[in-house]
Amino acid sequence: MGTPDFAVAILDKLIKSDCNIVGVLTAPDKPAGRGRKLNESAVKAFCYGTPLKYLTTYQLKGPRFY
Repeated sequence: MGTPDFAVAILDKLIKSDCNIVGVLTAPDKPAGRGRKLNESAVKAFCYGTPLKYLTTYQLKGPRFY
């Protein structure tokens, strides 16, 4: 579970340590800047270069993941 840049370093270390990672949970894309363009989390962007699957959710206590 993680969203910011520092979580990417931890996730990368886990991958290199041969941990069995079955999935990654991160925050959904959020609008940012003047144009309110959607920005994805650093963790989500990192997952694109790996075989990891990721899920996003607005609320950890909620029943739904996207």
